[in-house]
Amino acid sequence: MMERTMPNENMFSSPPDVDTLGGRLSRARDASGMSAAQFARRLGVKTATVQAWESDRSEPRSSRLSMIAGILNVSTPWLLHGVGSAPADDPRNDAIAVLRGQVNKLRQAHDEAGAILQRVENELVRLQRQGD
Repeated sequence: MMERTMPNENMFSSPPDVDTLGGRLSRARDASGMSAAQFARRLGVKTATVQAWESDRSEPRSSRLSMIAGILNVSTPWLLHGVGSAPADDPRNDAIAVLRGQVNKLRQAHDEAGAILQRVENELVRLQRQGD
């Protein structure tokens, strides 16, 4: 009996990612967990440069593409043309974003509580001085 074999899978086996270069760059950077500023520092460019790339107002030079692909752990063909595997979203990124939001809310509540405490202490001191 002859076994059926599947043709070899390659980067062209699945449909290309139809997003723009900037969109793919942004998604890959997000999947890596880096901010635009962190990514810019690693590349040695300004944050505004990365933002221009991600919004398709400009494109990185070819000499930077290999470095970008390496930092973001994606292939250059995927970055340029959307062929090959997209970066895997790290499920920790969602959890980290939620936790950062909670920390920010706690800091805000802490600051508000500190302001209320200061007002109450000031009023207490004022009332004590009136009684003297």
